[in-house]
Amino acid sequence: MSLRTRIRAVGGTAALTGAALASVGLALAGAAPAAASGTGTTAVAATVPWSASHGTATAAGDRWVANRKLVLDGTLGNTGSDCYSVWTRYVHDWVVLAWTKQAEICGAGSVDFTSTHDYTYTVTGTLKVCRGTTDTTDCGTGVGITYWPIG
Repeated sequence: MSLRTRIRAVGGTAALTGAALASVGLALAGAAPAAASGTGTTAVAATVPWSASHGTATAAGDRWVANRKLVLDGTLGNTGSDCYSVWTRYVHDWVVLAWTKQAEICGAGSVDFTSTHDYTYTVTGTLKVCRGTTDTTDCGTGVGITYWPIG
């Protein structure tokens, strides 16, 4: 996957202005991009690709931070006949939260999903693909979804 830049337009234009380009530069350097004032854009967020797999299932997509939310946008695909699911778990200031299911699929095919979670610099997160749809007992290796800088 390649690094993409998302631009959220407000009003009549989504053109990259000098301030918006500076925000992209900050994002690529690992700093949080600020909203561009008076430019017609409210946020410029650089995305980071992620992927995880287990058995015959693969999940992949992009992640970014927008409005103090970590956004995961992805697809869960399966080439076999078993059921699989995507799960995330976050840690807030040493408090470990429960695993949360984001998507599931049974049989061959694919399903798109988008997930958001409150994000600050004291939050860490993990994503994994698991066989089945009810728990996280048979899973692939978890991948970090909150590491920075972008690159």
